[in-house]
Amino acid sequence: MKNLQFITVQTKPYQVYRILLVLTVILFSSSCSDFVEVPLPNSQLTGTTVFESELTANAAMAQIYAQLRDGGILSGLPTGASVRMGLYADELQDYTNSTIALPIYNNALTADNATVASLWTSSYSQIYNANSVIQGVENSTGLPIAVKNRVSGEALFVRALVHFYLLQIYGSIPYITGTNYEINRKVTRSSADEVYTAIAKDLEIASSRLPENYSSSDRAKPNKMVAKAMLARVYLYMNKNTAAANEATTVINSPLYAWETDLNKIFLRNSKTTIWQLASATAVRNSNEGTTFIFVSGPPPVCALRTDFMNAFETGDQRKVNWTKSVTTGLNTWYHPNKYKLRTATTSSQEYSIVLRLAEQYLIRAEARAKQGDLAGAKEDLNKIRTTAGLPIITSTITSEILSEIQKQRRFEFFTEHGHRFFDLKRSGTADGVLSVSKPGWNSSDILWPIPELELNANPNLQPQNTGY
Repeated sequence: MKNLQFITVQTKPYQVYRILLVLTVILFSSSCSDFVEVPLPNSQLTGTTVFESELTANAAMAQIYAQLRDGGILSGLPTGASVRMGLYADELQDYTNSTIALPIYNNALTADNATVASLWTSSYSQIYNANSVIQGVENSTGLPIAVKNRVSGEALFVRALVHFYLLQIYGSIPYITGTNYEINRKVTRSSADEVYTAIAKDLEIASSRLPENYSSSDRAKPNKMVAKAMLARVYLYMNKNTAAANEATTVINSPLYAWETDLNKIFLRNSKTTIWQLASATAVRNSNEGTTFIFVSGPPPVCALRTDFMNAFETGDQRKVNWTKSVTTGLNTWYHPNKYKLRTATTSSQEYSIVLRLAEQYLIRAEARAKQGDLAGAKEDLNKIRTTAGLPIITSTITSEILSEIQKQRRFEFFTEHGHRFFDLKRSGTADGVLSVSKPGWNSSDILWPIPELELNANPNLQPQNTGY
């Protein structure tokens, strides 16, 4: 990577325009370019960025969102969690037969696997860039306080979000909050509890700084509700059920969102159930997920939904009808996710990559309420999901049955969405029981991915390696 340590922006209009133009070119020319390109030995994080213009601060965050969309865990491309964790769990079957994807599908990962390394590396690069923005904005003398709060709030949200996904995949990890190379190259791993606490703190601060309303009409920049929606998920994972229910309720009650009963409208760009989404790279492109998952002839080029997953849908579930699609040659039939309907460009973008949506908040609150003994409230939220899917309401009064049904609805509501299924199996303690049956190569130690071998060699403080590798 090129050795660029600082980008300093003056306030004269022509200079601001020049820097903004450069940042825009970087943003759209390559998904592999970083906003601040610095030497990052073995994925460690260094550098400082200073901003004196709202335009360039916004451009810096735009570049980070582009990185999230086109690389790393949240990408809808085949290298992102929607595909990788779908293969690793029991949602997708691999058809690439590649030396990278097959070990994921067969639960035979090693510490030198390319995906193991790339998800780690790209994620910490994104975290580094978020930290650069946080420090640059806070050190700025030219930005109004409202702009500082908004931009730093966005960057704090991204930092928390990416750490959350790293924690689910790799277990205890370093929580990086700075850009000092000498510090970061010697970091140690924090416990899961410590990482969750740090994530929650960042999200709480982000929520206090972000504006109530969206700063862009396409919901591609986080606002206060976006931070609260993610905080509701984090609190649920932390078993802080009262806090999870409260945050979810705040989001659900926000006038910014409205429930949608037409399943074919939920993944549209202008859906009122979308809390936060990643904008497409150009004004005519649609989601990466559509390009990745949709195929029109067989065999599938990347992956397809597993037969046992398709057979597990409840009779009458309209999500099977509307969110999956078959492709047949007469002799063979395959199914692909059909939440996103468009695989190519259109006159204008109709679908973005949705990361957070309203249905999750209802299922978060349902689970949190059930765990607190509010079964009536839990069933009310749960049945909102079921009736929209064309299913009858649940009338059980047994806590364990309601919780089991919530997990079932999460499976069919969020399939192939950023690893929800695997994370739910992991946090519920049911991964071994489920995946040992559906995945013959499954071992209990597979609940975590290995720490990349190169990272352990570069920084012995990251030892020990996860069990089983």
